[in-house]
Amino acid sequence: MRSLLLSLCIAGMLLTPADKIIDDFYHHPEHILVSAHRADHAHSPENSLGAIRAAIRAGIDIVELDVRETKDGQLVLMHDSKVDRTTTGKGKVEDLTYAQLGGLFLKLGDTLATAERIPTFEAALLAAKDRIMIDIDFKAETESARTSVYKLVAKYGMQKQVLFFVYDVADIAPALALDSTLPVMPRVHNAREVEQVLQMRHFPVLHVDDSFYSDSLMATIRNAHVRVWANALGDYDDMEEVRPGSGFDALCKKQQINVIQTNYPEALLAYLRKHGKHR
Repeated sequence: MRSLLLSLCIAGMLLTPADKIIDDFYHHPEHILVSAHRADHAHSPENSLGAIRAAIRAGIDIVELDVRETKDGQLVLMHDSKVDRTTTGKGKVEDLTYAQLGGLFLKLGDTLATAERIPTFEAALLAAKDRIMIDIDFKAETESARTSVYKLVAKYGMQKQVLFFVYDVADIAPALALDSTLPVMPRVHNAREVEQVLQMRHFPVLHVDDSFYSDSLMATIRNAHVRVWANALGDYDDMEEVRPGSGFDALCKKQQINVIQTNYPEALLAYLRKHGKHR
């Protein structure tokens, strides 16, 4: 008995923070998980290593990161097609080499330059490894870029730690062609697509648009042991800015949602814990 208890204690000690999040993600649908949109960018630039580390320190479950490809084929984090808004430079990511991007500084918000540089996707993976899940939002649309992203994920053995977000049902097959066991998160735009995707295979999570949400339809997803991912981005986050808690109150009335993406991940985490909806 003593040796069994010792073994269980050792096993618990060997679990990484990411292992615990992954276990929650797949086995505890009653827990609502928090995704930090473009990482936790309240005090660090969006899509930066600092924002990833801030999310880890805060105990956030998932960081959403945008991946683009430079002119010379390097994978970097950047939401916009141009670097103008988020850096001290100008131009399209696809028209600039990685060396050129390396001379730019990331901004906090849209104005304040920081000492942070544009990170490579590989550096982001290393910052997140064993610490937090990653939602990969492909802004680089070429097949070669997707393959390169997958190879880096596989290189570091992080296949279970990532979600491959695809915008359209038609993008599912190319993603699964990389690896049939890949955790793909399709975006569904209507009830018909929900039915179509659920018949294709089991996906761990579906990204659901607010425009067609209904508790009964989402219950169909949940009954298939699939998580329901929703955005607080836009109206709900705007409500939070005016009156903290109001936006999250409104969103959580949609009872089947169990992953929420927001620009205010720390506030959402505190809200969920206060209401007993997070681990």
